[in-house]
Formats: sequence, structure tokens, C-alpha cells
Amino acid sequence: MRKLFALLALLLASLGLYGALFALVLNRPLDLGPLREAIAYKRAAAARTDRPKLVIFAGSNALFSHSCAIIGPMLDLPCVNAGVAMGLGLDYQFALWKPRLHAGDTVYMPLELQQYVVTPTEARRGPDAAILWRHDRALLLSLGPARTLSAAFSGTAESGIASLVEMAAADLRPALAHPAFAETDAQGDGIGHDLAHAAANRAFLATLHRPDPPAAAIIGGYGAREVAAFLGWARPAGVRVIGGWPTEFADHPPDPLLGPALVRIYGGDFLRLPNRGRYGRDDFFDSQDHLVSECQARHSIAVARGLAPMLGRAARMPAQEAISLASRCP
Repeated sequence: MRKLFALLALLLASLGLYGALFALVLNRPLDLGPLREAIAYKRAAAARTDRPKLVIFAGSNALFSHSCAIIGPMLDLPCVNAGVAMGLGLDYQFALWKPRLHAGDTVYMPLELQQYVVTPTEARRGPDAAILWRHDRALLLSLGPARTLSAAFSGTAESGIASLVEMAAADLRPALAHPAFAETDAQGDGIGHDLAHAAANRAFLATLHRPDPPAAAIIGGYGAREVAAFLGWARPAGVRVIGGWPTEFADHPPDPLLGPALVRIYGGDFLRLPNRGRYGRDDFFDSQDHLVSECQARHSIAVARGLAPMLGRAARMPAQEAISLASRCP
């Protein structure tokens, strides 16, 4: 019996040491730091933005393929681009953004289709698991015991070694400790990803193929349930949520059932774009989620014109600079 208690004590001590190392000591300033800083930057932008406002929420599809600098003025609404990266847990992001949303605000959500079909395990094992365990355990606890346990055991030997390397690199060269996740403007839009810079990615883009999830999988996906929970919070809070098409390659047309599936998730509040977010491969920067700046402008003009009647607003003419930029989209 003593040996059993000793083994249990050793096991508990080992687990405690493991948890403490990843919670209090080990850090990923180069890999995860930019994600945290990008989210903080965008939340700060929302905090200082007038109300009511428009928030564009998705992964990097929002960041690179949508421009608040164009959409906001066309709708005469302050606008913040909340897009960071696909793979960050939706529950984590929703929890961070709820305090920044108020009655009268609108959230436009052109979520990547893959976000609707993630499994619970995938949703809990993204990069935000390590971020929450290391930097925001109070928020983590609010997300529930399953999320907390998953984050507590998310550290691996590989990530531990990477942490030591990154921490040493950041200490030797402090400038490395704050790398930019992406070049952005004051509203959080991705900038600088134009046709000239995309030329080097053409061969790579030609090899990409990402099939759309089936409509049934989207409706029944764990991500769709998280979106439904967010809608359940938003409606009584006076926040309107409008779904939208993410960007994708036009040579891979969507299943006809996809549109109705997405409309169903958002209770009919969905922006029905004529091209369903599909563009030619030459219109993209380095993935099917990232339009080049010129096509980001064209897409943003189309989104603003589509949202205007849904919001009871008259769409203003886009600025001449935006028209000129959009005219260069292939």
C-alpha cells in the first residue's frame, strides 16, 4: 500500500510539474506571440471604435480578403477586421469578442467552411490551447472543464523544446520577441499582399486543392454548434450576426446544397453573393483564403453593396483609390 501511495504521489508531483512548466515557465514568443498580439491589437481597435460598428469575423479569410477601410466608408459604419487565423478556437475568439460587442453592432461572418466541421478534439487542440494555459487561465476556466483539461495537457516534448529555443532567441535578439503576424492597417485589414508580391506564389497556388466539406457535415459540425451558441448570445444582446461566403477558387464550384446549409445555420441572415466568394486562382496571394489586395478591394466593394440593403443603408460610392485598386483585379 505504501508503494502504491508513493507511486500516486510521484505521479501527481510529475503532473503538477508538467502543468506548472507550461503554465508558468515555458513560452512561445515567436510562434504564438504574434497571434496573441494580433488579437489584442484588433480588440483594442474595437474598444476605441464608435458605436454602432461592423466587425468582420473569420480566420485569415477576413484578414486578407476583406477590407474594413473600403466596407466601412461605403456603409457609413465604423468597421474593425477581427480576422486572425483559421485554427484558433471559435469559443476562445467569441469569448474575447463578446465584451467588445454592444447592442446595435453587426458581425459579418464569412467563416472558412472548414471551421464549421471541426471536431471537438480539433477545436480544443489548436494554438489557443497553449495560449490560454500560459496566459489566460481565468478565461480558460470559463470555457468549461473539457476545454481546461485539454489545454492543461496540450504541452508536448516537441513544444517544450521549441519553447526553450524561442525564449533563448527572443532573449538574444529582443526584436524577435514581437514579430508581426501580418502587415495590417489601423482597422485590422491585411495589407501589402498585392499582385506584384503574389507572382512568386503562382506555381504553389496551382497545386492547391481543398475540397469543400459536405453540406450535411457543415450543418452537423461542432463548429456550426459553436456558431449557433454565439447566435444565441448575440440576439438577446442586440448584436446582429450575418453569415457570408468565404473566398475560394472558382475552378472548384461549391455544391448546390452548401448555400442552403449556410443560410440555415444563420437563420436566414446570410449574404448571398452572386459569385459565392469564388475567384480565379490568379486573384489569390498565397492560399485560397487570401485574395491579393486588388481583388480584396473588388470583393470588399461587393460585400458592402450586398450588406447595405440588409442593414437598411444606402451603399455609398467607394473611394476612387478603392475603385482604381479593384480595377486591377484580374
